[in-house]
Amino acid sequence: MHDYTIIYFPVRGRAESTRILLADQGQTWKEEVVTLESWMQGDMKKNAVFGQLPGFKDDKFELYQSNAVLRYLARNHNCYGKNTQEAALIDMVNDGVEDLLLKYAKMIYQNYEDGKDGYIENLPSDLKAFEKLLSKNGGGKGFIVGEQISLADYSLLNILLVHLTLAPNCLHDFPLLKAYVDRLSARPKIKTYLESDARKNRPINGNGKQ
Repeated sequence: MHDYTIIYFPVRGRAESTRILLADQGQTWKEEVVTLESWMQGDMKKNAVFGQLPGFKDDKFELYQSNAVLRYLARNHNCYGKNTQEAALIDMVNDGVEDLLLKYAKMIYQNYEDGKDGYIENLPSDLKAFEKLLSKNGGGKGFIVGEQISLADYSLLNILLVHLTLAPNCLHDFPLLKAYVDRLSARPKIKTYLESDARKNRPINGNGKQ
């Protein structure tokens, strides 16, 4: 049994892929919610390894950096591929998700009013890579890498759900990705989490924009 704790602001943000992984793997966790006021006081920021959240605890083991947390949990719950080649492909997809997340965050926090329309217009150029990768793995009817769910699926599902909120029609020209989101969202434990009040009451971003 693990005693998991997510240390983060009261938003989905960078902790959401971890939550989806934990939910799908049948794990429970606690939320140590950090208010902006307490964060600005500086003591908690000073103790975070790179001065950033989310943080994560597995009993007394403490970890920072959201992708490091994902990889740690993936290793513990057999979500990191069946060999080193699959693990490398999983890392590649997750790095692609990270690139898209950084673009999204820059728009949301720095250029929402002036940049949203242009961001959505350019979004297909980012999504097509994921559609192509999905098509190469079993015709796009399963997971993004290999024959079992991996950390790449959790991170990709999350970023696609975020973008479906931003631009509900963004997957119109990507039928494999649309079916992929529907398929993963229907997994019983993920479905339960996505429909939970805890998730619904947690905004996507810290500035209220989405």
